[in-house]
Amino acid sequence: MLTLLFPLGAHAAKSIMVFGDSLSAGYGLAIDKSWVHLLQKELKRTQSGYNVVNASISGETTAGGKQRIAKALKQFKPKVVIVELGANDGLRGTPIKNMEANLDYIIRKSLEAGAKVLLLGMKLPPNYGEPYITQFADVYPRLANRHHILLLPFLLEGVRPDQFQADNLHPVAEAQQHIMLNVMQELKHLLH
Repeated sequence: MLTLLFPLGAHAAKSIMVFGDSLSAGYGLAIDKSWVHLLQKELKRTQSGYNVVNASISGETTAGGKQRIAKALKQFKPKVVIVELGANDGLRGTPIKNMEANLDYIIRKSLEAGAKVLLLGMKLPPNYGEPYITQFADVYPRLANRHHILLLPFLLEGVRPDQFQADNLHPVAEAQQHIMLNVMQELKHLLH
């Protein structure tokens, strides 16, 4: 689901494109409760020059993102791209090298389009076993270093175990403000 959080006439505003999966699409939540919507409200309050475009799709993988990134960049012409992908690759046991190559492509295309990039890291549940969990987690800092981009090491840092929906994967509405503030901690460095 693609959600525009600003009127189409608002071309003068600088846009931030959130390019992610269900964690950013607001899976299981009312749209106005999602961290992306809360981010728009926060930016409206503090940085009137920015609008948020949510180009996130529930169930999206890095391979799907690789297929969509060029069109999304052309359509929205973002000044900043927040990349939040990889969780579904991890849950499916996608080979790490494939996931990394797809994220690398998405980041490269975003930078080539003139956007600044914020990469949101993820961690897998412990039942996925070592060494896959470690290899998965290592992809994010490696890509951030390679491309000299900002990294939020773990999107869900500080979300309590009781703040997840029944699937134990998607945070409830009460956790979304905390997630938005996690993102804002890094994003603020890109808002000039």
